[in-house]
Amino acid sequence: MAKGSYEKAIVSLQNLLSEKEELEPVVAERIDEITAELQTTGCKSFDPVQRIKTGFYYFKTEIYDKNPELFDKLKKGQEPKFLVFACSDSRVSPSHVLNFQPGEAFMARNITNMVPPYDKTKYSGVGAIIEYAVVHLKVENILVIGHSACGGIKALMELPEDGSESTDFIEDWVKIGLPAKAKVLAEHGDKTFEEQVKCCEKEAVNVSLANLLTYPFVSDALVNKTLALKGGYYDFIKGRFELWGLNFGLSHPCYI
Repeated sequence: MAKGSYEKAIVSLQNLLSEKEELEPVVAERIDEITAELQTTGCKSFDPVQRIKTGFYYFKTEIYDKNPELFDKLKKGQEPKFLVFACSDSRVSPSHVLNFQPGEAFMARNITNMVPPYDKTKYSGVGAIIEYAVVHLKVENILVIGHSACGGIKALMELPEDGSESTDFIEDWVKIGLPAKAKVLAEHGDKTFEEQVKCCEKEAVNVSLANLLTYPFVSDALVNKTLALKGGYYDFIKGRFELWGLNFGLSHPCYI
């Protein structure tokens, strides 16, 4: 029972006690029992420090200590093959979904796994990630991963059509995906809202892939054939993953 439930039960019993004096011994005893249970069981709340300690202990003993060659190599530097854009959603960690090992993927996670267009002022943080990965780390692949039940995409699809300005961080950010929303409404206007959201979860990935082309170091690497762009979609409800390339898009996804 949650702590709030215990406290409500105690209040209810105390109210009953004030109304029914003849029940006082029984009710008082029950209040004592609930109070004791609250102190012993109800107070066993989540301990973030202990969770961090146990998490690192597992990593240290089961991964770090058992892979000395890998971590000796990583001490000298990193040579990731992927730059991955993924959503901040706690259910879709690329390291777990795609089993990326330390040193394999340079990560960028944000709301709705968006890649904004090139803008040195407004989106310098994202630009720095892409520039470092492509120019300095020489990644060979950029993968943008969308996912099922994305709250950010749902928020995008729910945006009013009046084009009003907003001071809201989330609303301003998801507007990067407006071209995806427009395409979905134009091509799937007869579908339910839930179906449109799912379509937009995938189409927003293509918008991000297109936006990547606006970064000069990305387009140069593509021309030199040292870089490839890929889109992905993780459906954690069905346990499926779709993968597609920039050249063939959603019409020919590879199901994994």
